[in-house]
Amino acid sequence: MERDQSAQLAALLPGYSAIFRPAIETVDRDGNLHHFGNMTLSRLPVLQIANHLLPWPGVGTVRSMRRHTLEVTVRASFGAIHVVNTHLEFLSAVQREAKIARLLDLQEDASMSPKQAGSRHHEPYGSQTVAASSLLCGDFNFDVADPQHPIRPAWSGISGCMDRNRPGRARSPTCGIYDRAQWADGPDCRDFIFVTEDLTGYVRSIEVNEATVTSPL
Repeated sequence: MERDQSAQLAALLPGYSAIFRPAIETVDRDGNLHHFGNMTLSRLPVLQIANHLLPWPGVGTVRSMRRHTLEVTVRASFGAIHVVNTHLEFLSAVQREAKIARLLDLQEDASMSPKQAGSRHHEPYGSQTVAASSLLCGDFNFDVADPQHPIRPAWSGISGCMDRNRPGRARSPTCGIYDRAQWADGPDCRDFIFVTEDLTGYVRSIEVNEATVTSPL
């Protein structure tokens, strides 16, 4: 029987809110349900959760899978923040481009929408919280030399935390540190965190755990 990885991760961080949402759920021949998706764990109060399926162009023409982005709105001391967590396609730059475009549209919608207090009324219209302040993170499956990076010229007001916070220093690798079967060219950096300009002053540090065999950011 497969282990529930989301439950295992949640157990490692007691006191954090653990939010997992699947991009896809499949059932095997034995009737077992399998999930693939994203998870966000937050020590800040969670105000709202949204799950967005990302575009999947060219289905069947290239080996790929359904992807999504998990949007968790949390309450920080200075206001609400959208924490956007995603995992883009590995094998298809065309699919990544379509997914990036959707992420940009979601951010534009948030920045253009009238702000609501999020008073948690029982009816759905009264309980929505719109936050333009955003943190975008995840496995983007492009490296720093890829034309799709950096995202910020297209996403107005976005900065790469690792650029701003580590001036003059090479980025730490986030994949291929130990797995040379998939990463024959050696370690690479494909996991990133981006923030809107209004949040850059709150970024204190970013560390990469190079001792782990998983994506360590």
